[in-house]
Amino acid sequence: FNLTKFQPKSKQNRAKSEFYFRSTLQISTSPPVHPHPSSVYEITMSDEEDSMSEIEDQEHNGGIPDYIMNLENVPSKLPTHLELLKTRVICNMDAPQHTDTLQYSGVYAALGVDNSVRLDNFCNNFKVEVKRFTDDDIEFDMIGIDPAIANAFRRILIAEVPTMAIERVYIANNTSLIQDEVLSHRLGLIPIDADPKLFEYPDNAGGENSEKNTIVFKLHVSCKKGHPRITVKSDALKWLPNGSELIADNTKTNADSKAKTFTSFSCSQSSLPGFSKKPIAPNNLDIILAKLGPGQEIELEAHAVKGVGKTHAKWSPVATAWYRMLPEVVLTKDVKDDLAEELVSKCPAKVFDIEDIGKGRRRATVVNARACTLCRECIRGGQEWEDRVALRRVKDHFIFTIESTGALPPDVLFTEAVKILEDKCERVITELS
Repeated sequence: FNLTKFQPKSKQNRAKSEFYFRSTLQISTSPPVHPHPSSVYEITMSDEEDSMSEIEDQEHNGGIPDYIMNLENVPSKLPTHLELLKTRVICNMDAPQHTDTLQYSGVYAALGVDNSVRLDNFCNNFKVEVKRFTDDDIEFDMIGIDPAIANAFRRILIAEVPTMAIERVYIANNTSLIQDEVLSHRLGLIPIDADPKLFEYPDNAGGENSEKNTIVFKLHVSCKKGHPRITVKSDALKWLPNGSELIADNTKTNADSKAKTFTSFSCSQSSLPGFSKKPIAPNNLDIILAKLGPGQEIELEAHAVKGVGKTHAKWSPVATAWYRMLPEVVLTKDVKDDLAEELVSKCPAKVFDIEDIGKGRRRATVVNARACTLCRECIRGGQEWEDRVALRRVKDHFIFTIESTGALPPDVLFTEAVKILEDKCERVITELS
């Protein structure tokens, strides 16, 4: 708006005009970015009578002048080109563009669009759609979230979901070729099929190893002389529900006292509700631990405890947890006949197909955009192909893949990660309140 300020003669009218000028500026600070010529007004005040009539009209409309009341409605949504830059990553031949996310609530205030994060909008837009689910992995779409939340979910899966893993190995005899420390490390990486919610974290302050925080396995394998070499696998690990059977070296005993072992179980773990139906064992019984030649022997005890992946990778419940943005492939121009054949042959992921449009003519179509790996083969060959095919990524649509090690089922991993993320949010709210 073009405002021409006047100078009234009297002090009283001058005060009224200054108030009117300030309030007008405050109301009209956010005009449309591309105003229509009919929406541009020039306000000129030449004398006291005109100024007083304008002030009276303003007071009649609740403090808002008539020309403000008669303005066209401010758009409630972004123009198409701005909406595209906000919600999509544009993948050109040289590099991706517009990869950042706009978090400031007032970034589109000039257009009348509120960009603030609202709980009701999040609840309406957020969705989880499971695409594939097996015993070992799960693939699902997480829609309507920020990349920071998606990455936090991935990091929780890798580093903060607890599992059971072998932490201490007591070796009584090892005459094999594999060193004690290497054998212990291999034992630690074996996934243990046990529910970590039934156990407590170990007491690192010198507390006793009890049935509530320790699982004991025994491994005793030997190869007799004159026999062929044998392969020691994870199925040789036997669960000891009554605790350790090895005598502690520093234990002083007499004839009347019982020898002290490395654990102190008050009851058998097999009598507990969680283990009465399903014995504890390695999840995969075919993992190779060592190979023994004639006359070689391994005897040891392995103690598994509860932990998380950020302490050591052996407690990580996932072989991998990763995500990618949903691909979006758009044909901006019709690709027909020989060009359609060329486009289909270019793509190794089989994203495109050919349809018959009649009269012996053919046209390329997008049939499987989800399979796009963004190799950009379809836009190689010059600017003409970039003008025909648009490659994009949807910023708030993530394809998650969780591959379990076997310690926990993939659906349990998902729910546990959600609970941990919820607990983190509650702690933040508690600290801020």
